[in-house]
Amino acid sequence: MARAQRKANRAGSADASPGVAQRIRANRPQMSAAMDKIAALLLDNPTAPLNLSITELAEQAGTSAATVTRFCRVIGYAGYVPLRVGVAADVGRGDANESWHTDIGRAFEPHDSGAEVVQALLNTHSRSLQATASSVDLEQFARIAHRIATCRHLDIYGIGGSAGMATEMAMRLYRIGINVHAWPEVHVGLTSAAIQDGRSVAIGISNTGRTLETVQMLSQARSSGAFTVALTNRNDSPLAQLADEHLLTATPDEYLQPDELSAKHAQLFVLDLLYVLVAQQNFPRTTTKLAASAMAVLPHRRALRKQPVPAGPASVVDAPQLARNQNSAGPSSNPAPRIPDNPRHPSKPASGTLGKDVTHG
Repeated sequence: MARAQRKANRAGSADASPGVAQRIRANRPQMSAAMDKIAALLLDNPTAPLNLSITELAEQAGTSAATVTRFCRVIGYAGYVPLRVGVAADVGRGDANESWHTDIGRAFEPHDSGAEVVQALLNTHSRSLQATASSVDLEQFARIAHRIATCRHLDIYGIGGSAGMATEMAMRLYRIGINVHAWPEVHVGLTSAAIQDGRSVAIGISNTGRTLETVQMLSQARSSGAFTVALTNRNDSPLAQLADEHLLTATPDEYLQPDELSAKHAQLFVLDLLYVLVAQQNFPRTTTKLAASAMAVLPHRRALRKQPVPAGPASVVDAPQLARNQNSAGPSSNPAPRIPDNPRHPSKPASGTLGKDVTHG
């Protein structure tokens, strides 16, 4: 209840002093096609009026200066100069809360309790996985898995946070016999992409699909003849557009940043599915390779310590009685075995390995 009230208070505060973007969104339905171009430009680049004259803004929007003036009046400003003042006020108005919402996400508040954060995270990540699973095309996955299982070489490209996904997938596929490399750096990635051919497969991983280096590497691999796959959450992204196949992930709107973990979980879900389908393509090879690699690393795994089993009532030892028994028994009836003497030299031990160890250390 308190969480909902805080959000309502924030929304009410924003409505009391609407910014330029809020005014544009509120009035956009009644705008003409020409004004809508200006609205789209300013929503995409809110600070444009601070750097452009009215004529330059009109040219970029594909309209006239007169249309820009009419646009300003529609959203509540007398002209272009008051609009610029409003934009400048919006830039200066940004406070710590707005920075939090931009960088962390609008699913969370700075003063949320730990329980509220846990529930928000769980809901967000669950929706991300469910939305991704609902978009899975199993026939498409099967096609890609077959190409990977039968390819000469597989390249996986990923920069920044996506590099971890690429490396993890490469290690798993390598264990089941796929000739694969992950490239987190553009220079070596381009070098590898340039020497691929029609028997190769290349995968580019980027949540937004707009990471320039990943786009460049996948584009080079396709130019070399490789079968290309994009893993992104945008169908209209440059990476998705250039690839032969596009695997789609879903990221909830509450997470505004492309490197959020909910995006990583969706990527990992897709890669997990693809890995299993590749493994199924050649079951004998998969099981043989996994068994061999498991045996190779087994000596490097610390064995679990055996915990002592508590003695039961029947095995409790009476220490004083044990001491009395040992004293009354005298010398042990099973003395330690003695090394036989050398028949020829009774003072020397018998020849052999044991004698050599004693004599020479």
